[in-house]
Amino acid sequence: MTIQKLVFRSIQKNIRMYYLYFFAMIFSISLYFIFSSLQTNQTITEMGEASVNFSTAFQVAGILLIFITVVFTMYATNIFIKRRSQEIGLYQLIGLSKAWVARILILEHTILGIGALLVGMVVGVLLSRLFLLLFMNVIGIEAIVGLTFSGQAVLQTIIVFLCLIAVVTVQIIITVYHKTLIQLFRANDQSENFSKRPSITSGVLGIFGIGLIGVGYYASTLILEYTDILMFLMLFVLASTITGTYLIFRTTISWLMYIFRKQKNGHLGLQNSLSVASLMHRMKGHANSLTLITVLSAMTITMISLSYSLYYSTEEDVRMAMPFDFAVENMHEEAETISSRLQEEQINHAYHQLDAIRTVGKWSTLDSNELSYSRPMMIFSAEQLLEAGLEVEIPPKGEAVFHNNRAIIEGRDLTFPKTVQYETNEEVRTLLVSDYRLDNIMNYRFFGEQLLVSQETFEGIRSNLHENQNNELLNFDVFQIQDTEKSVLASNIFLETTDSIDFLTDYYSAYEESLHNYGVIIYIAGFLGFVFILSTGSILYFKQMTEAEQEKKDYKTLRQLGFQVKDIMKGIIRKQLFVYLIPLIIGLIHASFALNVGSVLMVSSMLTPILISMTVYIVIYLLFTVFTIRYYKSIVINAL
Repeated sequence: MTIQKLVFRSIQKNIRMYYLYFFAMIFSISLYFIFSSLQTNQTITEMGEASVNFSTAFQVAGILLIFITVVFTMYATNIFIKRRSQEIGLYQLIGLSKAWVARILILEHTILGIGALLVGMVVGVLLSRLFLLLFMNVIGIEAIVGLTFSGQAVLQTIIVFLCLIAVVTVQIIITVYHKTLIQLFRANDQSENFSKRPSITSGVLGIFGIGLIGVGYYASTLILEYTDILMFLMLFVLASTITGTYLIFRTTISWLMYIFRKQKNGHLGLQNSLSVASLMHRMKGHANSLTLITVLSAMTITMISLSYSLYYSTEEDVRMAMPFDFAVENMHEEAETISSRLQEEQINHAYHQLDAIRTVGKWSTLDSNELSYSRPMMIFSAEQLLEAGLEVEIPPKGEAVFHNNRAIIEGRDLTFPKTVQYETNEEVRTLLVSDYRLDNIMNYRFFGEQLLVSQETFEGIRSNLHENQNNELLNFDVFQIQDTEKSVLASNIFLETTDSIDFLTDYYSAYEESLHNYGVIIYIAGFLGFVFILSTGSILYFKQMTEAEQEKKDYKTLRQLGFQVKDIMKGIIRKQLFVYLIPLIIGLIHASFALNVGSVLMVSSMLTPILISMTVYIVIYLLFTVFTIRYYKSIVINAL
């Protein structure tokens, strides 16, 4: 029999096992092809040329996607090779050389890989337009998108495919050359990972694991306070949390199950025997994969929640930074031109003039006479801002309120009250800054800290102020566009009129820029998150499929003893809920602490986007639980 015939006969014989590997390859290749097609799309390429951050984000995401693809394929291949270990051992037992066996397996995987490459690219071509339309919709670009075929995407996908084949080849060679016949024949022996009664050492390690996670959580709350050692703290939090998670799965849970069994005096019954007893003896074997799944779940939820929060709150965050649609400083003629052109285009708008004072203030805390820092500041009248349409509170006479929408992000000291000293005609005066607000009272483009005072306080400061290089009286012309459907036209009028002023922009332009930037972030995070969740779910699913095959004889024995399918399934369902829910719950807790640290980036509330992100993740994740239970049920039904 020729090698070619043997290869095709082996593929036909093992078709039920090969579909798992085939699916993994198609899944990996199609997703990478879709992402490569997006990277090489003309519209996205032009956006990348205009923004360095945009291009960098896609490059980093591409590298992460390759890494995930390689890891996922390695895991699927490892399961597949393990299920064929006895066959590999049998080939060697009848006298075939290791080189011959390795050549056969490599040819089989290469043939399947080529088939998966072709199918994956066809699927990728069909779905790439859908993903491109979704991307355009997320970033708010309206364009006609056709079904395109990218030669560069094909070349990149083929290169990644060759890398996957190289990795699989190495795995096959290691299995064939470095494993003995005994190891090959016992690869599927389910007693291999059975553990004995937990020792005192393992109990101490279990408690230590919980302690490590607690220390990691506490250290995460210190990250914002000790920014000078930010990198060290982040690495420490990651190391302690991941190590603690591993110890929990390897030792803590086994101890808890042992205590549970001891309380039952060893009489667990059918359902607990199929769930608790099975897991208790297998936790060491599960520790690596469950830790990986927990960490990936936490990373995915954190990444998607943060990016979606940025995208979800774009309009609110930009409005906090730019309370007026248009604003110009000491440019009354240009403001009159803008107003007249808006009237010509019949765009309803509100136009107001605001007085302000720019001076240099020396800030200090009340309990210290030491001057901490000096900064330029702008002082505004609350009554004038109320008349212009802003919702502000009028501070008491002689007091001011500090407004800055980026105060937390910039790490400002927000302990109030503070005092601000400024120079007048004859003396240095002091203004009490009693409180702060996380929003702006003037568009962020203008120079100086923003302080809000009452009209009476404002007039008192202005009357005693002598204009010089540090003190300046300002006049702002501000606009609010009431016809929001004409925002694009109004924005163009403003930009054309103020074209000579580089730093000026309007609310609509700032909003569009933020929407594009955060749209790219949420799209890449969503794409990678989708790959992460499918990978983690598939890893658990593949592992449980393997266990189901190993336990098939046990289910056959139980059925012969008269146990019904529904009775057996109750224990199996308990086991699967534990296997799937424990990593999910711990991952959600990890993500919650990470999001608490990340919340400093957000001015608006993150609760809604976080709940939406977590709900979507949980639903998709639990679908794999349903698939696993259905697979187990088919095994139990067909056991006889």
